[in-house]
Amino acid sequence: MGQRAARRGVRRARRAASGLAVVTALGAAVLAAAPATALTPAGPAPDGAVPAGPPAPGPRHSADPPDDGPAASAGGPDRREAARRAAVRAALQAAVDRGIPGAVALTTTDPGTSETGTTRTGTSPAGGSRTGTDEGPGAGGAEWFGHAGVADLATGRERQPADHFRAGSITKTFVATVVLQLEAEGVLDLDDTVETWLPGLLDGNGHDGRAVTVRHLLQHTSGLPDYTADPEVTRRLAAGSADHHLRTRTPEQLIAVALSHPPVFAPGTGWSYSNTGYLVAGLIVEKATGRTWADQVRTRIVEPLGLTGTSLPGTRSTLPGPHPVGYAAPLSGDPDAPPRDVTRLNPSWAGAAGEIVSTASDLNRFYRALLRGRLLPERQQSAMFRSVPLNPAGTARYGLGVESWTLSCGTTVWGHAGGIHGSASRSLGTADGSHLLTYHLNGDWLTGSPLQDAIAEAAFCPTTPASSGSG
Repeated sequence: MGQRAARRGVRRARRAASGLAVVTALGAAVLAAAPATALTPAGPAPDGAVPAGPPAPGPRHSADPPDDGPAASAGGPDRREAARRAAVRAALQAAVDRGIPGAVALTTTDPGTSETGTTRTGTSPAGGSRTGTDEGPGAGGAEWFGHAGVADLATGRERQPADHFRAGSITKTFVATVVLQLEAEGVLDLDDTVETWLPGLLDGNGHDGRAVTVRHLLQHTSGLPDYTADPEVTRRLAAGSADHHLRTRTPEQLIAVALSHPPVFAPGTGWSYSNTGYLVAGLIVEKATGRTWADQVRTRIVEPLGLTGTSLPGTRSTLPGPHPVGYAAPLSGDPDAPPRDVTRLNPSWAGAAGEIVSTASDLNRFYRALLRGRLLPERQQSAMFRSVPLNPAGTARYGLGVESWTLSCGTTVWGHAGGIHGSASRSLGTADGSHLLTYHLNGDWLTGSPLQDAIAEAAFCPTTPASSGSG
């Protein structure tokens, strides 16, 4: 894309971003829109019925062809898959038309057979049957990449499949997986209290670490206030000053900010998204193992699954290449002001709640392994996917570090959303891990927008085009 198109993108981004609040919370999409709710009794483990399998995939990392090009020709994907790809491309373009500089989506689909031509059946992460290829841990299926807009408004450089980006709260699934692995090993228990591991950490102003369990932390049922909602934290992170964006913060400092506010509710009696809980969970991992949560994620998940594009940056403010520029809304509210480049960021303020940097392919590989039960024993897998409702209809639910979402077509997908400065992303997969999607926007002002939901709807609920003519 050339400079002229890039200038058009700048104008769209200015109009869309002007007057919008700067993203500071680490949740996104469904989670950003979910208010604190009273907790109804948790239902059974999610329905394990296996959704209809996806159609035959196209070539691995296939190009993004025109609707009437190779995708519809002999040897390419069938009409249903062509419709799916066209719908995803249109949803990405809709986000760009609303001012997001660039949008990408990567789908991974399961061919359904192993190298020997046989299928595997077993137990799904939600407790039902599972069918898929008999592959090594985390091995991915066929990938398709779609994109719209640009990675850099100044140069017009396009987005790439290998782009690295800040994945925000998707970090929570990695952390929850480590905690559940430690429980399986007998190192800790989900019903351990915070006081057991971190005496005196949660104390005062109505807080009591003896009443908050590890399970509460992972499921956002602890009642701990979210430190990112603190007005002073919001003001400082929105100020755009390098002194704040590049400054190192410790988990203890951020937890103290949260504890300056009273509990949202008594532990276990409600649901409210709390990044604070995951900072506490990260400290518990460190206390229980003698190593940081990031070290545990790296050695237990990233390295075994070969997630070569995934990193835990700690206090490093730069991103590995290739990467898009991350954009935030202008502070002035002036519609003619350009969006701000917030690519450089010290992610220590996010920590175990949202520090991770990854790629779309790596995230699909991770969730594929998780959904297929390759990272957790059956007991811990069941615990992770036992969820509480986030809305009266029960179409959005939250387990331990994972969310579920029942789409308009009735398909239920599992994964997590991630929103952080200059970045909005989401990774989702069917319960059997046969079909996965990760999308990323390099602008942060559409968090919770139906435009983001539309990308997932397009990927998992495509409309099969009517055949032309008779026969």
